[in-house]
Amino acid sequence: MKNKILGLRTAIYRVGDINAAKEWYTNAFGTPPYFDEPFYVGFNIGGYELGLQPEENPVNDKAESVVPYWGVDDVDATVSRFIASGATAYEAPRNVGGDIIVAKVKDPWGNIIGLIYNPHFNLTS
Repeated sequence: MKNKILGLRTAIYRVGDINAAKEWYTNAFGTPPYFDEPFYVGFNIGGYELGLQPEENPVNDKAESVVPYWGVDDVDATVSRFIASGATAYEAPRNVGGDIIVAKVKDPWGNIIGLIYNPHFNLTS
């Protein structure tokens, strides 16, 4: 197929204070940005792009529409680390079938961050 969809590449979170968000995401995800400009900050998280964009009119009560889930080895430990970093619990860890566990937290700017442990997921080309 010539116009094949290649898979997810980037999840972008809009934030009211990009410098504070850059620091928070660096600490929460444990990696510094590889691209750092006032209009966009990009992180490489396990081969996927996590982007921050400044929000002109910040809103902290953001609607849940699409939620990217970041793969982790231990959902409970990651939720605890994020909350210790300043995130807010949003959806407690729960088993959604088999060995798959999901949870959601909100960053200090109201963005929902999904976390998932899925031992069955494999990247394919």
